[in-house]
Amino acid sequence: MPDLPHRTALVLSGGGARGAYEAGVVAGLVDVLGHLHIDLVAGTSVGAINATYLASHADQDDLGITQLLQLWTELSPRTHLRPERHPLRHRAFLDVGPFEDVVKRGIRWGALAENLDRGRLDGLFIAALEVASGRTAVFADLAPTTHFAPSRDPRRVAVPCRITADHVLASAAIPGVFPPRAIGGSVYYDGGLRFNTPMAPVLRAGADRLVVVSPLHAAQRGDPQVRPEQLDAFFLAGKMLHAVLLDPFAYDLQVLERFNELLAVLDETLEPHERAHFDQRCLDLRGMPYRRVQALVLSPSEDLGRIGVDHLLEHRRRYVRQGLGGLVMALLGGRLAKSGTDLASYLLFDGTFTTKLVALGRADVAKRANEVRAFFAHQAQLAV
Repeated sequence: MPDLPHRTALVLSGGGARGAYEAGVVAGLVDVLGHLHIDLVAGTSVGAINATYLASHADQDDLGITQLLQLWTELSPRTHLRPERHPLRHRAFLDVGPFEDVVKRGIRWGALAENLDRGRLDGLFIAALEVASGRTAVFADLAPTTHFAPSRDPRRVAVPCRITADHVLASAAIPGVFPPRAIGGSVYYDGGLRFNTPMAPVLRAGADRLVVVSPLHAAQRGDPQVRPEQLDAFFLAGKMLHAVLLDPFAYDLQVLERFNELLAVLDETLEPHERAHFDQRCLDLRGMPYRRVQALVLSPSEDLGRIGVDHLLEHRRRYVRQGLGGLVMALLGGRLAKSGTDLASYLLFDGTFTTKLVALGRADVAKRANEVRAFFAHQAQLAV
């Protein structure tokens, strides 16, 4: 079987306002490396917004990160926490208009198509939940030379297409917060409900090196103690978002590590013709052979939920003067703090908060600068 080309992919998870941390991480990578080249990009929910923005700047050495940071740090509670005027009719709490404006104006749609058509980027993948079937739709916008083997998992369906603002907004349509999105006769909600960290599509497009950014604090992957007085609706809502959007990520990483170990054993024990037979059987069963994958996983060194609550309490007086949405957040500040919920960190679309997350993302990469350089130095050697 011929050797597949080496490809590096960037995978971005969902997480509402926590997406500012992802932008900070990308900025940190550029700080450390001086430039950043990625072959494939995938994202879900807010990660879809970040991923598509970066893909549209794949022709630039820094992936246009300065402008992306500006979009995140200029968010305003008065504008981006504005309640929907007809919440029951539109099935949404927040007015999606300002976010539509960010997606439509902030992303270079013509440049995105050109980057893919000219092979500056091998592929962009966006995940959304198709409401009628309950399946995850993986929208795939590919360069002409990219081979993509769609998953045979019945829970997922690959949709080759030219990705547009509607696809991105569908992926980010958090139920109850933003309205569902109709595309081609189907209705979609937030892809994070079933597929929040879309590593599989980039692997099926040939990636063997992953840079995965998740806004899940490592310490939160355990089972923290919960006090009975915390168990109110806000606490449960935050934990539900956390469980649905972030928790499966840890399991996916474990699976990746197990397959790496299994393939290492096969390489050590099988004769070349036996390994070739194994690869061919995998190709017959799943459309592609397995490959060992190296992953650089970047996640917050601090609890973003705690940062969100602390920020809300610190700025409650200012939020009172930031329109109806800001007033609601100010009134809820005490309840959110008492319950210790993660909810605030998902919904604080406020530049003073997202600036903190950007700074944390940059700082976290700086602390791991040697590891980052080593990972990308190997990428540079492969390209020579």
